[in-house]
Amino acid sequence: MSPPKMADVSSSVKHKYVKLGYQYLVNNFLTLLLIPILAYVALELHRMGPEEILNHLNSLNFNPLHILCSSFLIVFVSIVYFMSKPRTVYLVDYSCFKPPVTCRVPFATFMEHSRLNLIDSPKSVEFQMRILERSGLGEETCLPPAIHYIPPTPTMDTARSEAELVIFTAMDDLFKKTGLKPKDIDILIVNCSLFSPTPSLSAMIINKYKLRSNIKSLNLSGMGCSASLISVDVARDLLQVHPNSNAVIVSTEIITPNYYQGKERAMLLPNCLFRMGAAAILLSNRRSDRWRAKYKLCHLVRTHRGAEDKSYYCVYQQEDDEGHVGINLNKDLMAIAGEALKANITTIGPLVLPASEQLLFLTSLIGRKIFNAKWKPYIPDFKMAFEHFCIHAGGRAVIDELQKSLQLSAEHVEASRMTLHRFGNTSSSSLWYELSYIEAKGKMKKGDRVWQIAFGSGFKCNSAVWKSNRTIKTPTEGPWSDCIDRYPVCIPEVVKL
Repeated sequence: MSPPKMADVSSSVKHKYVKLGYQYLVNNFLTLLLIPILAYVALELHRMGPEEILNHLNSLNFNPLHILCSSFLIVFVSIVYFMSKPRTVYLVDYSCFKPPVTCRVPFATFMEHSRLNLIDSPKSVEFQMRILERSGLGEETCLPPAIHYIPPTPTMDTARSEAELVIFTAMDDLFKKTGLKPKDIDILIVNCSLFSPTPSLSAMIINKYKLRSNIKSLNLSGMGCSASLISVDVARDLLQVHPNSNAVIVSTEIITPNYYQGKERAMLLPNCLFRMGAAAILLSNRRSDRWRAKYKLCHLVRTHRGAEDKSYYCVYQQEDDEGHVGINLNKDLMAIAGEALKANITTIGPLVLPASEQLLFLTSLIGRKIFNAKWKPYIPDFKMAFEHFCIHAGGRAVIDELQKSLQLSAEHVEASRMTLHRFGNTSSSSLWYELSYIEAKGKMKKGDRVWQIAFGSGFKCNSAVWKSNRTIKTPTEGPWSDCIDRYPVCIPEVVKL
């Protein structure tokens, strides 16, 4: 049996080096092309000698008017270029809400409350238990205080209390980290999908911190779990037209008024996965912030599939037959997410992938269109474009599907899996808990590129690319400060309850 194994190893090694050679050749094609040209020019200059070179220069007739016009044209083009160039957007710092221990919901507690709340529906309880066993969540995820009551008390007051707890805690920590004063905030964007009170959550923040009367504030609702990147996109656009400004983004989902108390299985699923969380992010276009900023925004791509009915209804808030409001997650959700991801990476691929991967993808695409539609499509190697991946911790199935689709290793999705295990699905803020995990592990080096991918109702797939401005020191505070040494942990396929 040993000879065939040796042959397989030899073949794989040859394939590896052939691929590396191809990638180097294509990615450095222009450099390799210029080397012989420059060598030829250098040899010709050496052969001619200094006197012959000077004679050639003297034979050229330089017209002063032409020189003046050329100089003016160069200066004019330079000014137009720098004035039309988009302003660079920096991520100065961010903060993630760390729930108090009193809000913790171990599996036993969750199931006990489920049995008491659904005492007339044992099948619904059994369904929730099966979901929880395979969810990938750990014993330390948290739900807001109102959900701990039997039955839960989802009133407007308790929902506001949760919003104040998660948002103000994250904001206070951001002020402490960055030294930012409330009066210094130019733009404020808040995204919360399902809880949209009047006055808005952005007005609640303005009232709490006494922000300026001329602040530009927005409140996004109904945008789903990918709303944080939508907020970044809106902030980026505003920072393009407002020079020397900063923007604070608050991403959260308020669980209290959205805890489903009915019996429909498709609507019970969010109860098992969603947990409390929030993130506050400081963006800036000021050049002075470049030196202290952690990241620079490189690309942001948004894909919306809402024109298709199947995509529009796959995550749908509605009432069940008994009048209980909840979120209905369609069984086709993963297939629809896959299509949205495909559309998104088709757009972002040319922006980030090296030439070698783009050439292979283009060849595969042309081959399938012209010769044989059954050819297996080439999946670009995004590991060549990014060092880190932050995949929305929407659930175990979401992470598994993206790991398979993008051919990622267990290390690449570690931040997503561990965030799901420790904090659960915190909706739009989950991307920032994942980024915080990478930093807490001391893995973020200067020049590293991060790809954030998120999905949301509608149906949407949004992604952002950040580049690290510096090597990030392991933080002593943050959501992972008291547990990072325990991670990564082994997450079994099924946890028997």
